[in-house]
Amino acid sequence: MKKLKWSSIIIYSTLFLITLTMLIPLLNILALSLTDPANVHKMSGLDILPKGLSFINYKVLLSNPQIGKSIFNSIFITIVGTFINLFFTAMAAYALTRPKFVGKNIFMVLLIIIMVFEPGLIQEYLVVKNLNLLDTYASVILYKAVNVYYLIILMRFFEDVPETILEAARVDGAGHFTIFTKIMLPLSKPALATLGLFYGVFHWNEFFRASIYLTSQSKWPLQLVLRQFVVVKDTVSMLGVNSLLSYNQAAQLDYGSLQAGTIVIAIIPMLALYPIILKYYVKGNLEGGVKE
Repeated sequence: MKKLKWSSIIIYSTLFLITLTMLIPLLNILALSLTDPANVHKMSGLDILPKGLSFINYKVLLSNPQIGKSIFNSIFITIVGTFINLFFTAMAAYALTRPKFVGKNIFMVLLIIIMVFEPGLIQEYLVVKNLNLLDTYASVILYKAVNVYYLIILMRFFEDVPETILEAARVDGAGHFTIFTKIMLPLSKPALATLGLFYGVFHWNEFFRASIYLTSQSKWPLQLVLRQFVVVKDTVSMLGVNSLLSYNQAAQLDYGSLQAGTIVIAIIPMLALYPIILKYYVKGNLEGGVKE
């Protein structure tokens, strides 16, 4: 049996402690949201098990039409926005990695300038307003359709594809569209999955621009409703429209556990997405393609 070195033990112990600092708060929020309202006062910040299992908080939250609508809005914005991000980022990365692309250096300098010097919020707002995109999903979906940093990452990945594969495709009569869709994209699944996760988390967690551009509550994403309830403490909009409970039952609810339940609802989709994305983190996608 292989013995662990002291250095390995220290590294593993440190990583374990760091993991606990991230995991315990999440489990505590989950336990708080599942605790019976009568026992919430017994919960401490280190408890990871509920004291008296109760689903009343989720029953109240999910029966609120505003929560259901906001979940649909967040899913729609995340899916459409991530698709647009990946589509334009992949197309730009393919074009900028072609050896015969004229003006490549000029475009790269402009992209670096855009990445370093972002426009101010006022200028951005005026552009959105002049394009008549205020109070539309497009105002938050089209923001940063191409992230320059992610574009550079994908460019480096495209450059690692052996040129001999592309040359063989050209000999067979393949054009740029065929090479892009049939060769580059399939070989780039790990990179696209990684960037898709980054883009998806960005869209799912975005609330600042949604609070500026989306004035209709029916178009609010989940994060904006979460902010309204958790940060602004607007409990009227959360419970005032709810006829599920009697007055006495509503009075017994703990708003802290309700807020915890809202946070759990907001983070579960992203946590569920990670295992799906991880299967694309495999090595050797190019093995066997070309033998040099």
